[in-house]
Amino acid sequence: MRFLFLCKIWVLTALALLAVPAGAAEPVNDAALMAARPARALSDYNLFTDGRLQAPNVGVVPYDLATPLFTDYAHKYRFIYVPKGQVAQYDDKEVMQFPVGSVLIKTFAYPVDFSKPDQDVRLIETRLLIHQEKGWNAWAYIWNEDMSDARLAVAGGTIPLSWTDEAGTVRSTSYIVPNKNQCKGCHSFNHDFTPIGPKARNLNHDFDYGTGTENQIAHWQSAGILTGVPANVPAVPRWDDVSAPLEKRARAYLDVNCAHCHRLEGPASTSGLFLVWDEKNPTTWGYKKRPVAAGRGSGGLDYDIMPGHGDQSIVIFRLQSTDPGIMMPEVGRTMVHDEGVELLREWINTLH
Repeated sequence: MRFLFLCKIWVLTALALLAVPAGAAEPVNDAALMAARPARALSDYNLFTDGRLQAPNVGVVPYDLATPLFTDYAHKYRFIYVPKGQVAQYDDKEVMQFPVGSVLIKTFAYPVDFSKPDQDVRLIETRLLIHQEKGWNAWAYIWNEDMSDARLAVAGGTIPLSWTDEAGTVRSTSYIVPNKNQCKGCHSFNHDFTPIGPKARNLNHDFDYGTGTENQIAHWQSAGILTGVPANVPAVPRWDDVSAPLEKRARAYLDVNCAHCHRLEGPASTSGLFLVWDEKNPTTWGYKKRPVAAGRGSGGLDYDIMPGHGDQSIVIFRLQSTDPGIMMPEVGRTMVHDEGVELLREWINTLH
């Protein structure tokens, strides 16, 4: 369903771009992107030819992640912009080394009815990660009611939402747009602000660009925005692809949802629980590992992962909580990802 939704959007994107006469669209506003003060309106950057349709401007490339971060079931449109004449350097394990002037763009959206993902879509916010001379900067923009533009929201915000899920159940939440300090809580690598998602292993899969399907790594190479790609590129499966091995899907889910903090270089390094994709030590990724600090966060349980017993594992206890003093991740969600929790429970139950 997620790919059906994205394919429809990218077809509309391709049609929108084809409909723009050569030279008619204003180019991306590099000066605004490099300014010390963020623009008040998202449209000031000229990242889209049509913001409501999420139709990217020339040089703005859509992309997707094999296994994305869960954010209250939001659908997401992702784009990358690398300035003309610049190129990102491939990295085998971490986020690509994007040059100054690059922007990672992510729009959060909710269809009224998730069984019709391309209809009546409400855009909620667009987050920009801009690589400026002094490092990465994060800004959130909240879309107005008619989705004609989005306004800067440094202090974040709370937006009441309701929708009908694929099973026909009406769901609701108070969606939280993070403030700037909350962004720093997760986007930290060795104390430096950094992107999280676009790593080689999560980009290495096919994507429908509306005009054709191509591997994303290969597309970035051919578009001239990525160099240094080796012959063999790592890949993670989609977390919900039941044809892929259960353990790999579970580890991919933990990698993108938890490992930005739970790693040696992350904010949760003192926990000793490291959940990056290529972590080889079972104890380090939680197998019969006791928590560094007990208390409410442990739920009275003994191990982060209790093999054979998902419901006796602290990882499951914290992921299925919405109590701010217990839940993990600490920010970025107000709801429990039922399907993700069930995936991890199923995996833990198979461990011996």
